[in-house]
Amino acid sequence: MRRVGLKAVLALALLLGAACSLPRGAPIASEVVGQSSMPEDIQVTEVTRQNVTQIGKWPETGWHGHYHWFARTPGPNSRIIQTGDMVTLTVWDNQENSLLLGPADRSVPLRPVEVTEAGTIFVPYVNDIMVAGLTPYQAREKIQMQMTPIASSAQVQIDVTPGPANSVDVVTGVTTPSRLPLSDRNVSILSVIAQSGGVSESIENPLVRLQRQGESYEIPLDSLLKDPAKNVIMRGGDQLIVEEEERYFIAVGSTEKEDLIYFHQEHITAMEAVSLLGGLNDARANPQAVFILRQYEDSDVRSDGSGPSAKHVIFQFDLTQADDLFGAKNFLVQPADIVVASESAVKPAQAVIALVGSMFAIANVFN
Repeated sequence: MRRVGLKAVLALALLLGAACSLPRGAPIASEVVGQSSMPEDIQVTEVTRQNVTQIGKWPETGWHGHYHWFARTPGPNSRIIQTGDMVTLTVWDNQENSLLLGPADRSVPLRPVEVTEAGTIFVPYVNDIMVAGLTPYQAREKIQMQMTPIASSAQVQIDVTPGPANSVDVVTGVTTPSRLPLSDRNVSILSVIAQSGGVSESIENPLVRLQRQGESYEIPLDSLLKDPAKNVIMRGGDQLIVEEEERYFIAVGSTEKEDLIYFHQEHITAMEAVSLLGGLNDARANPQAVFILRQYEDSDVRSDGSGPSAKHVIFQFDLTQADDLFGAKNFLVQPADIVVASESAVKPAQAVIALVGSMFAIANVFN
């Protein structure tokens, strides 16, 4: 029996040595920030409620810092005739000797004409008439007034087909990309997306981008759906693109999820980032040492506290302390940041101790 007990103790020693050398899924805190001589271009900063506001004023990394969007402003209901629109006139006249109609005719549709770059259309017997910038009703009155000297009883109907300047291009990211004419001057961006069949199901975390007069504006679709003030009015010539949000941060370590995490909203705090990762792993993580690693540009380095004192910064959070919890609640993650949840050095040791206890219990049974 003593021989069996000796074998059990030897087996215990082997298991203990194997347990101590098992690979880990994340570094422990001392391996990240515990070096006695940290390189000069690496700054370690513990984030608390006292310094998180000042850190928030440091230069942005990975993007320009905020989405570029604008507030909704309604336009007039009536459409404005623009260059490139097609105008079709129908003239009604009851005179027997009308210049425009045959003897048995009461109306005649004129050939559609395109509004020229000068903003005019040609009307037979009248010549060029400026219509750009007018509503269809105003243009009809103007044309009829100028036709009165040659056909006093004539009445004019007008039909306008929108051209490029009164249409929007839905380029990509929807079910049916196309050029859509604007029925009036109050067509919203969500209405245009709906007319295009909605956002393509293949796009995860969609970002809506609007290009207008050389400027580019962007907003997450989720924010656009939730806030009516952001449902802006489209203008002729606008181009609409729906694409996947490209901003992301990297998650590694003792969290339930290790992955590239794409931004689903304009800003994500450190606490929200941990939640998006499924929280810390109860069996492995060290809540006293969660890190966010960030790299700044050389020009961002400052000596007066208005920026980092080194190019590479390790932000440290102790999620067991109230000060750090409030700091994490208000600390904004930047695109391309690396979120590292360190591994506890205590919990693996506890597992080994439990294993040792179990092996001694087994050895005692055989003794």
